Amino acid sequence: MPPVHTGAAVIPGASTPSSPAPQPHSPGRPGYRRMSLALFAAGLATFALLYSTQALLPAISAGFGVTAGQASWTVSAATGALALFVLPLSALSERFGRTRMMTWSMVIAVGVGLLVPLAPNLEWLIVLRAVQGAAIAGIPASAMAYLAEEVKPKALVAAIGLFVAGNSIGGMSGRIVTGWAAQLWGWRAGLLTVGLMALVCAVAFLVLLPRARFFRPASLNPRAVGRTVAGHLRDPLLLRLYGIGALFMTVFGAVYTVIGYRLVDEPFSLGQGVVGSVFLVYLVGTVSSAAAGRLVARAGRRGALYLAVTTTALGLLLSLSDSLAAILAGLVLITAGFFAGHAVASAAVSRTAKTGRAQASALYQSAYYLGSSAGGTLGALAYHSSGWAATVGIALLAVVGVAGITLYGSHAARTARLVGSGAVPAAVVRPLR
Repeated sequence: MPPVHTGAAVIPGASTPSSPAPQPHSPGRPGYRRMSLALFAAGLATFALLYSTQALLPAISAGFGVTAGQASWTVSAATGALALFVLPLSALSERFGRTRMMTWSMVIAVGVGLLVPLAPNLEWLIVLRAVQGAAIAGIPASAMAYLAEEVKPKALVAAIGLFVAGNSIGGMSGRIVTGWAAQLWGWRAGLLTVGLMALVCAVAFLVLLPRARFFRPASLNPRAVGRTVAGHLRDPLLLRLYGIGALFMTVFGAVYTVIGYRLVDEPFSLGQGVVGSVFLVYLVGTVSSAAAGRLVARAGRRGALYLAVTTTALGLLLSLSDSLAAILAGLVLITAGFFAGHAVASAAVSRTAKTGRAQASALYQSAYYLGSSAGGTLGALAYHSSGWAATVGIALLAVVGVAGITLYGSHAARTARLVGSGAVPAAVVRPLR
C-alpha cells in the first residue's frame, strides 16, 4: 500500500519513519486550544477592522462635510473588496497554504488599519478601506479549510463555532470601541484604537497558530477552478441560497449603516459612544445563530427561513416608531432574524455542494458581502433622500425577496415529491431541506 503523505514538514533529528503519524487536533489537547484561540483572535481582529467605520459614519460625515451616502462608501468599499477577492484568494490558498494566506492577510489588514486614521480626505479613506477589505478576504477564504484539514471531524463544528464567535464579537467590539474613543477624542482616534486592538490580536494569532500538518498543495489550475465555479452557478438551489444570503445581508447592511445617523439626530441626539454601544445587540445574533440548528430540527430549513423572514420584517416595522425603546426592540428582532437566516442558508450551502465546497462557500461569502455593500450604500442614499422610512422600505424589499426565493424553494420541493409518481417531468430543482 503506498505511503500517505500528510504534508507535515520533516525536521532533521526530530522525526523518523517509525515515529507515530501526527493526529488531528481534538478538544483537551494543547494544540487544539492554541489553534482555537489563534483563530478566535483572527476573527476578532479582522471583523473589528472590517466594520470599524460603520459606527463612526455620522462623525466622518461631519469631519469631511459629506453626505450619509458618500460616507457609507467607507464601509461598502471594504465589504465589496472582500466579496471580490474571497474567491481568488481561496484558490491561492490551495496552492500556497492556509497559514501563509492567513498570515499575510492579517499583516496587511492590520498594517493598513494603522494607516486609515491618517487619511487626508474621504477619497483616500475609501481607497485604504478597499485595500483593507481585499486583505481581510484571505482570512475567511482560508480559515474554514484550515480547520477542516487540521481538526478531528467530531470537533470541527465546535472549532468553527469559536471562529464565528470571534467574527461576531469582533464586529461588535470594533464598533463599540470606536464609538466611545470617537466621543472622547474624535473619529480618527476611534479608528486608531481599533487598529491597535487588531494589532494585539494579530500578534496573538501569529504566536499561537499551530503549523499546518495535513495541508497538501494543489496545482493552481484556473480552468479547473472556473469549471467548478461555473458548475455551482448552474445549480438552482445554490443560486437560491446565494440570493438569500445577499438579500439578508442587504437588510443588515442598510439598517446598521444608517441607524447611527438616526440616533444622533433629533429627537434622540445620542452621543457617539452610546450609538456605538447599540451594537451590543449583536449578542442576540450570536444566540440566534447558535439556536438555528435546533430550529431547523423542529421546523425544517424552509420553516426556519420563514420564521427568520417574519422576525426580521416585524423588527423593521417596529423600528419606524419614534420611541427609542421600540427602535431597540426592533433592532433585536432584525438581528435575531438576520443571524438565524444567515446560519440556515450558509449551512445549506455546505450540505448542497458535493464537490468544490471551498469554492461554493466562497461564492456564498461573495454574495453575502456584496449584499452588505449594496445595503449600506442604498440604505444611506435612501436615508439622505427621504429619512429612516425610506431605509426601512429598501430593507423590506429585500425581505420580500428572501420570502419569494423561499416560496419558490417550497414549490420545487413539492415538485420533487411528485416526480416519483410521474405527475411532473423529471427535471426538477432539488429541495432546500
